[in-house]
Amino acid sequence: MILEKIEGPKDLKKLSKKELYMLCGEIRRFIIEKTAHTGGHLASNLGVVELTVALYLALDLPKDKIIWDVGHQSYTHKILSGRKDGFDGLRQLGGLSGFPKVTESPYDCFDTGHSSTSISAGLGMSLGRDMRGEDYKVVSVIGDGALTGGMAYEALNNASHIKKNFIIILNDNNMSISENVGGMSNYLNGLRTDKGYNKLKKNIEQGLRAVPAVGDRLADKAKRMKDGIKQLIIPGMLFENMGITYLGPVDGHDIFAVKRAVEDAKKLDHAVIIHVITKKGKGYRPAEEHPEKFHGVEPFNIRTGKSLVQKKPDSYTDIFSKKLCELAEKNKKIVAITAAMPDGTGLSRFKKLYPERFLDVGIAEAHAVTCAAGMAAAGMRPVVAVYSSFLQRGFDQIVHDVCLQNLPVVFAIDRAGLVGADGETHQGIFDLSYLSLIPNMTVMAPKNSEELKAMLEWAFTQSGPVAIRYPRGAAYEGAGQNLSEIKKGRGELIHEGRDIAFFALGSMVSTAEHICEKLRMRGYDPSLANARFAKPVDTELIERLAKNHSTIVTLEENVERGGIGLCVDAFIERNGLKTKVLNINIPDAYVEHGDVTALRSILKIDSDSVIERMEEEGIIERKSGD
Repeated sequence: MILEKIEGPKDLKKLSKKELYMLCGEIRRFIIEKTAHTGGHLASNLGVVELTVALYLALDLPKDKIIWDVGHQSYTHKILSGRKDGFDGLRQLGGLSGFPKVTESPYDCFDTGHSSTSISAGLGMSLGRDMRGEDYKVVSVIGDGALTGGMAYEALNNASHIKKNFIIILNDNNMSISENVGGMSNYLNGLRTDKGYNKLKKNIEQGLRAVPAVGDRLADKAKRMKDGIKQLIIPGMLFENMGITYLGPVDGHDIFAVKRAVEDAKKLDHAVIIHVITKKGKGYRPAEEHPEKFHGVEPFNIRTGKSLVQKKPDSYTDIFSKKLCELAEKNKKIVAITAAMPDGTGLSRFKKLYPERFLDVGIAEAHAVTCAAGMAAAGMRPVVAVYSSFLQRGFDQIVHDVCLQNLPVVFAIDRAGLVGADGETHQGIFDLSYLSLIPNMTVMAPKNSEELKAMLEWAFTQSGPVAIRYPRGAAYEGAGQNLSEIKKGRGELIHEGRDIAFFALGSMVSTAEHICEKLRMRGYDPSLANARFAKPVDTELIERLAKNHSTIVTLEENVERGGIGLCVDAFIERNGLKTKVLNINIPDAYVEHGDVTALRSILKIDSDSVIERMEEEGIIERKSGD
């Protein structure tokens, strides 16, 4: 096998044309086999194999820099840079990250994980290079779906002013996670199919340069005329009009066509964009036919493409999806908004049932939030369904456009807390902190599936913004099914005991319940309270617990700063109460990729670790024999 001999770019550059294409086939088989075993991002990686090989041939890596937008398509890059032996531990604790990571390899020059950032990062790196008088090339690889993000346009606008080389690769596969939407998608469709323009451009340039003695000069002088032709044949010419040279479209699966384009782009003293057409999922039929289903995969059967993971109970996403559709049937003002994630957030069902009240804004979370604010101001009841880590991108809009006006927007925050294999950029461990500091915002977290339904129904009765955060995975069914009525800022006392009280929020109610079971076996009778609200926190319940218990243990799947633990601390101190408080939360650090169960143990927020901490603090006696 050729792949076994590849440890870096130098090995790649020794191969013949035939060997390079054979290598691409081997890489595809390697990626399919490894992701079938570990799970991971499949379709996006299969689509950029030849593109990545071409970049390795055209660039001097790692001196030159490649910045991958989002970064989930960097598997071929990792394989070619000497990391193929690490793929057995892909996205597993202590193993290879599924995204670029500067601490992992000198070939990774910038950490990525969220969309639409690569042009800004690449431009900044190019400017820094020039300011330091250094000499290397910077290439930002961005997908067409990422061009729905406003940050990409801010960067493109700024890039037009750079006076030295900066290369942008537009990887156009007409798919992000879900089907692309909006004007940019339509614009790129026109560029993809306009063979007449590309043929004409090529013929004009070849004809002029063939004129003896003066051909090159004539070709250069024809630039203005060529721009005029572009305006006639491809209306808009967005990139050229912004001052960025446009090359393409180029077949992204033609290694040498891409290589030539990159080598041509390297000669320019300003920003240039190379438009590359690729096929997501290329080389694996199930992924080609259903790229959205093979974006992020669990372990699967290679022959059939079907998941090897047994069907799980309904997830919180499923519960949200069904309840929202039920509410929307009764309330015609409810409208659902997603930022290019209808499947992941559970809105596909809503889209099918109520297409006229569904809006996919593309990868544009900030726009989604302000658009929802506008809908609310117009009398609608919008819900923005979004992953916790992606909502961070709309923080200013939540503050300025929603909460300042106290508009009734519901935020359904999926993947809150630890999400596992995608690592630092995707863990949803900050939302309690950044949402709770905003005036007029109400922040909730359900203990189980039934409470999520009740919270969602309650949220649509409120006159201001409400955020409901819930974790990834199967919905918890314990902690009591007989829900007390939801009232703003009121928690729930599930069991009243003595001495020790657990004040838990959301996903940590189940953890607290398990702790209580273990403590009862040791002769304790702890109380268990469901906080329900992170803002406003139930101070009456806290005071009741403080007066009747020597210790309150708070539990939340969020970083400490801005969490409910510090709210309880402040209330106890402010009111001169003598109760001891032990806060269980996530340390002030980014959390790496790995299985959620293993991460909870490492972070010491699982039931056994909390009991051990209580023993260390002298809250409970050590178990005999320890």
